[in-house]
Amino acid sequence: MILPTKHIPQSEALIGVGATLLRHLQEPMTVSGLWERVRSEPNVGNFERFVLAANLLYLLGGLTYRDGLLVRAAP
Repeated sequence: MILPTKHIPQSEALIGVGATLLRHLQEPMTVSGLWERVRSEPNVGNFERFVLAANLLYLLGGLTYRDGLLVRAAP
């Protein structure tokens, strides 16, 4: 479920959901602000998947949490 497989497409794997989150996180924003922006994306699905993808990105260093805001990591 984290990575795509033969039966799980990239867009539905958590890494694909994380890519969607990063695409929408152009500037620092709150967790609820990002959720409101991506909740209508079909591959995000529900809040649980949103949180799992955000946690995965945090663990991989793709985003950080600073002063109450999610911040996209520098490339």
